[in-house]
Order: sequence, then C-alpha cells, then structure tokens
Amino acid sequence: MTSAMGYGKQGQAQNLKLPFAFKAAALALIFLATVRVAAAQTPPGAAPQAGQRGKDVMWMATADALIARMLDLAAVKASDYVIDLGSGDGVVVIAAARRGARAHGIEYDRALYELSKREAAAAGVAARASFAQGDIFEADLSAASVITAYLSESVNLRLRPKLLALRPGTRVVTNSFGFGDWKVDDAASAISLKGLLAPFIDHPKDHCFLVCNAYLWIVPAQVEGRWRVGGGVLELRQSYQMVSGSLTQGGKSVALAKGRLRGEALSFTVGDTEYSGRVGPARIEGTARRGGVSTTWYATLER
Repeated sequence: MTSAMGYGKQGQAQNLKLPFAFKAAALALIFLATVRVAAAQTPPGAAPQAGQRGKDVMWMATADALIARMLDLAAVKASDYVIDLGSGDGVVVIAAARRGARAHGIEYDRALYELSKREAAAAGVAARASFAQGDIFEADLSAASVITAYLSESVNLRLRPKLLALRPGTRVVTNSFGFGDWKVDDAASAISLKGLLAPFIDHPKDHCFLVCNAYLWIVPAQVEGRWRVGGGVLELRQSYQMVSGSLTQGGKSVALAKGRLRGEALSFTVGDTEYSGRVGPARIEGTARRGGVSTTWYATLER
C-alpha cells in the first residue's frame, strides 16, 4: 500500500508541481493502457479491469492511499454507518469496516456485487460490511452518517439533491470529482506512485496520476428564511453552507458577514458581535460574543 502523502500545514493538501512534458507523457501512457485494458473482455465474476463500463460510469480503482485519506477526511469511527455509492469490488466498504464502522456498498453490476461479498468475507469483516445490488439513485441513504463515492461530476450533480436532503451533518467524501457550485468544506491528497507504473502493469491497483485528491462536504441544515430574534428580525439567505443576510434591531439593519454552516452549526458576524448557534426544527440557539463577553441568544422561524 502506498502511504506517502502531500500535506502542508494543518493537513491542507499541497499543489505538487511537475514538469508539463513529464505530466503529458505519463498521462498519455496511462490513457493508452486504460484503453487497452478496457477493450478486453472481462469474464463474469472475475476481478474488474480499468475502464470496464458500468451503468453510470466506468470502473476505476481507488488508490489504497486515497481510501485512507477519504476515511480520515470524513473522520470515520466505529459509531459511523458508511454507505459507498458504486462500491465496485468493495475496497472502501472493507476499509471502513476495518476501522470498526458499519459499512454498506451499493453496486449495480452483479459480478462486482458478488465479488465484493467474497472479498469482505476473505478480509474477515463480513459482520460489519454489507452489500446490495441496486441503483444508487433509488437507494435509501437516510441512515448514513458518511457517504463515499468515486463517480463522475455529471453523476454527482444528479445525486446532489438527494444528498442535500440527508440529515444535516452527514459527511460526503469523494474521490477526484465534485458537485458543481457546492463548495468543498475540506480536501486532502495522497501520492500514489503506482499510477506512474500503470502502463506497464496488466492489472494496476490504482490509476490516479501521482497525486490523488479527496474532497469533503458536510450536509448543511436549512436556515433560509425570516427569524425572530428578541425584538428584531434575522433574515437569512443560503447557498449550500454559505449564509448571508441581515439583522434588523431598533429600526437599524446590519449585514451579516462570515456566515457559514457546518452541518447544524451556524456562525456569522454582525458588526463587532460574533454569533454561533445550533440549528434545530424552526429554532436556533447559541451564544453571541462581543468584547470578550458572551450572552445566549435564540431565534424562531416565522411561519
């Protein structure tokens, strides 16, 4: 397993620079190798091959190093329930189960579904790892605390409304691809030297080009609307986890700054006062801090 990682301070992924000609040549070799493998026929029940077509995307392996980064980024622990969308040969599910979490994979391809069950049993995690053959767009994801995926951005965009409807605080972590204008909450990277050797290996384990990227989103609570705060009005506008608006008190309206959601946790600044709170059903409760002094505050949603 490749374990080298590219990190800067506080776990932020670094942008590693490589000569353009080197990148272009290596990418061309990887592309040609992928096309060669994809053209081959895969016997039913055999291990998947790079470029093998599926219902929504082609199969590509996730680098071992990146699986660890994805699970770290989502802070997966034993109390979590992880659902992997398009689980392929089950490697992410198995890795999550090895951390003590309950993990479930959803895979459309029958042969991959059967293979993943055998792999989980061989890894000794069958008690915590389960799989279903089915369509990710029709699956019930409501029980998940963590969602993982290695899909294309176009597929992610189709899934986005379904994911945003999940319980606030649900962590969504992907390999390589995002969700359009839904900005990431965090990111990490891992180095996979195997990617450079892909053109020379019949069945390479992973296919990212040297630097593999993982991205994290945290499903935000819904706060857009008009809220009553004491004798004032808090108007909130929302774009995913980003929040703007104004607070009107005593006939004076002040714009919000630094408004942000992290699951149910809301924070923003009005003037020289920093507000933090937790969003519940039609109610926000929290603390306002000004000049080193903290007071409690709450808001109720107007019906």
